[in-house]
Amino acid sequence: RTGLGAPSGLTRGQRRSAQLRSGLSLTAPLELLTVLAQVGTWHCRRGLRDAGSSLCRTEGVRALWKGNLTACLRLCPYSALQLAASRRLVTLFMDELGHISHWRAIMAGSLAGMVATTVTYPSDVVKTRLIVQNRLEPSYQGILHAFDKIYHQEGLRALYRGVSPAILGAVPFSAGSFFVYTSLDTIWQEPIVRFTPLQNFVNGCVAAAVAQTLSFPFETVKRKMQAQSPWLPHYGGVDVHFTGMADCFRQTVKHKGVLGLWRGLTPSLLKIVPYFGVMFSTFEFCKRVCLYRNGYIQSPLNYKLTPGVDQSLHPQELRELKLLRRENFKPRKSASKPTMLL
Repeated sequence: RTGLGAPSGLTRGQRRSAQLRSGLSLTAPLELLTVLAQVGTWHCRRGLRDAGSSLCRTEGVRALWKGNLTACLRLCPYSALQLAASRRLVTLFMDELGHISHWRAIMAGSLAGMVATTVTYPSDVVKTRLIVQNRLEPSYQGILHAFDKIYHQEGLRALYRGVSPAILGAVPFSAGSFFVYTSLDTIWQEPIVRFTPLQNFVNGCVAAAVAQTLSFPFETVKRKMQAQSPWLPHYGGVDVHFTGMADCFRQTVKHKGVLGLWRGLTPSLLKIVPYFGVMFSTFEFCKRVCLYRNGYIQSPLNYKLTPGVDQSLHPQELRELKLLRRENFKPRKSASKPTMLL
């Protein structure tokens, strides 16, 4: 529902089209630098500025797109699972009148993300392994070979190594998103329904930056757990050795300091913040278009209500009401036949 009390009328296809797909191939070098910094490979010893150049010198320019194919193949099933789970959870969290609070909506989205993450998690492990390996002396010859080799050498549990911090990281991410969303009207000193597209873009960027910063330590621990393997050279290039999630937190803070949990945050924000800004502003605009097409507002460029429209009606009810009004205003035909004058 919108803040106007009326449902937005978004169908599954409309909601899906409103969600922008990130340009994974364009942002793949930023994702690679983020993963290398989180794992702590030798490329990042002199900082992220020299990490990309040193990687290109040793493995070639194509190395900047290591693991990108895996990420692209993972995107479709992840998005489909997230959308299906989100729709189901939103329905469960609604009250008897069909309303859902912002907090419950965010929780539904977070739980849907957890479901999609758990199901598609093995592909994320494979992506990390392909990123940290040397492209000129690879341990894995491709995606399928990586799946097969990890399963037979390390067992099924290795394909889910690091899933715990991945799921736990959704909690601070949701809390950060909720905090920003509930503070928007205070920040801008006006109601949310009056925000311009530029304001919606800034809101998405701020929400993504806060949420990603709060959840980034869990992301770092997840990457270290995914990369560490006795079957890889130098244990996958991980800069600390550990026995589990809690020990990974301790060893990272002990050897790299507290800020070591946020290594790689800069390229991560450069990748995710603009995406969320565009996604948030596009979704809000698509919602306005749907409200306009259903007759709730006068124009998709603003939130001015259509005079005489009950904002609590569902789209189908509103269409039926308009049809009934048109029928009532039609001139009625006489039931008796006209007589001919002789």
